[in-house]
Amino acid sequence: MSKVPKSWPKTVYDFENNPLDSKTIELGRKLFYDPLLSLDNTISCSSCHLSFTAFTHVDHALSHGIGDSIGTRNSPVLINLAWSKHFMWDGAVNHIDVQALAPITHPSEMGEDLENVIRKLNQHNSYPQLFKEAFGSETISSKHLLKALAQFQLTLISSNSKYDKVKRKEATFTKQEKSGYKLFKKNCASCHSEPLFTTGNFENNGLPIDSFLKDNGRGKITQLESDNYKFKVPTLRNIEFSFPYMHDGRFKSLKEVLNHYTSGINHTPNLSPKLENGIELTSNQKADIIAFVLTLTDKEFLFNPAFQFPRDKN
Repeated sequence: MSKVPKSWPKTVYDFENNPLDSKTIELGRKLFYDPLLSLDNTISCSSCHLSFTAFTHVDHALSHGIGDSIGTRNSPVLINLAWSKHFMWDGAVNHIDVQALAPITHPSEMGEDLENVIRKLNQHNSYPQLFKEAFGSETISSKHLLKALAQFQLTLISSNSKYDKVKRKEATFTKQEKSGYKLFKKNCASCHSEPLFTTGNFENNGLPIDSFLKDNGRGKITQLESDNYKFKVPTLRNIEFSFPYMHDGRFKSLKEVLNHYTSGINHTPNLSPKLENGIELTSNQKADIIAFVLTLTDKEFLFNPAFQFPRDKN
């Protein structure tokens, strides 16, 4: 966690219960890229969370799983997870130490049974030794599997974009970026607050309901009508690389996203109060905001070899 700027808020994750360790992190990285965790050994965590694209997928709107199955949502980015209280678009998971259970067991994602995953890992030619090095025992447990995956994901910290360098007085915004930053703070920051560029809260941002998916978001989890069509506010860090946008990947460009907020908001009873009066932006102002959010691109993060496929002998 040495990359965390001192000005950032305290992490939500309690590292005392799962202290980061280099061997455990590397084990988690290997597991993250291993399709052995899926039913037919074809889908890994990285299949939907690509390091070069801010740990999401970009070639289709909805996630794809085993047997050419198609999921119901666009995969969320995996960035700065130690500050998250909830995971998944609807907050169905409230702790990263168990988050991997959801995709591993989802029939349209990895479609596997956790007991079978543990059996395959225990029978593997190298995993027992790797787990012994990380946790002190060759007998692999689901607890250690999930903790290893969590440790790797907790290292996915993005804090070295141009925006961050400007904040550290190592760079300066262009005139257009500076204008966009001012507009952003006025129109967008109430949900995408600095420095994480998300509040982590759930909001109904006025998207017209998809007639096929009929996804009611947070409401499905809480069973509260007031939570219908609310989704977790995503971080805007590395947004340049994480298209398509929204929980269902309906928008392919940032221009489309801004057009939604200026002219496409669907006014429903539980629309976020922050959007009740709409957002007014000229085409030039939209271009300025886009110029600013592009300063949130962190290429050191995106192309960090420590986050990529582990090319080892195991």
